[in-house]
Amino acid sequence: MSDRGLIVGGLVLFLGLVTLPVWYNVAAGRTAKPPELTLPTQAKSCVAPVEYMRASHMDLLMTWRDDVVRQGERTFVGLDGKTYAKSLTGTCMACHVNRAEFCDRCHDYAAVTPTCWECHLESRQVQRTAR
Repeated sequence: MSDRGLIVGGLVLFLGLVTLPVWYNVAAGRTAKPPELTLPTQAKSCVAPVEYMRASHMDLLMTWRDDVVRQGERTFVGLDGKTYAKSLTGTCMACHVNRAEFCDRCHDYAAVTPTCWECHLESRQVQRTAR
């Protein structure tokens, strides 16, 4: 007895069920919309251009971490010539004050879990513990 037809049929059914959400969205013409972020209002520019920060901010933060921890370099000179502190909470979070409205929205959309917050405290937490 050959079960080839049963096996092939089962595999086709399985693949169809697993990919059903994708096919449903394609047929409905839906695409995943990136989150709308609350941009900072008090700063006119960032340490790097917006396109770079969207694509490579994690590389910049990792480089900053290595520079500060391994070489003791604590300043960064941006393309605009301004000098910034290499600090997630001091530089980045000074403008992007609401982690939930800015950082978490994109990270949830991209399904990534950054390890920044294992060591760095949000400014609200720092203020609470300083009291």
